[in-house]
Amino acid sequence: MQDRIDFNCDLGEGCGDDAAILPFVSSANIACGGHAGDEATMRETLRLCREHGVAAGAHPGYDDPEHFGRRTLPLSRDEIGMLMLNQLARLAAVAADEGVRLNHVKPHGALYNLAADDRIVAEAIVGAVAAFDPNLIVYGLSQSQLTDAAEAAGLRVAHEVFAERGYARNGRLLPRGQPGAVIESLDDAIAQVHGLVVRGEVATADGGRIALRADTLCLHGDRSDAPAFARALRDALVADGIRILPVA
Repeated sequence: MQDRIDFNCDLGEGCGDDAAILPFVSSANIACGGHAGDEATMRETLRLCREHGVAAGAHPGYDDPEHFGRRTLPLSRDEIGMLMLNQLARLAAVAADEGVRLNHVKPHGALYNLAADDRIVAEAIVGAVAAFDPNLIVYGLSQSQLTDAAEAAGLRVAHEVFAERGYARNGRLLPRGQPGAVIESLDDAIAQVHGLVVRGEVATADGGRIALRADTLCLHGDRSDAPAFARALRDALVADGIRILPVA
């Protein structure tokens, strides 16, 4: 059993109540204008992070707002690197203007899922982060190609697990649209979080259980009940004796 975890949320996407979520999390992944977000949403979210003492990070994704960055695009390694660098620079410029230091980088949606299994994509992402700011922490799906590539490059890494997404036997997230991919019940989400953080394991869709490293726990901020989930998940973690702190 671990005694601390980072609790992160994807924010600044223009489709959730960020102000109601931020008091309950320790890190925010802020959309950088690719899948969602613009200068105004970035600035607003950064200000909320500063107000609540929440670590601010970049959440770059495919430049595909029509599909919310959840469709894989045929980009080369160099194109992925440039996509990352452009979005990091966009958020960093606003963050500097607001006096906020960026803490981490977490790819979004289809790019995140592809990097979990595709080493070339993972290395393109890692290379861009290392070139932009090697002090940034890379958030990646627990025990995936992205976390492996970041560790191999000497970057700090946070292995990420999910509160309200279903898992396959191989430790990957079930594709959206597949039964069980999104956990709608708060009780079921709390049970999954308890297993991940207290026991270091998660139930899979086929009825099995797998061990996963959990440095940071994600809640998706675009769900309509995200504020209630954030509060309840935080309360459950505290009840288990877990301290909620940004990744050190």
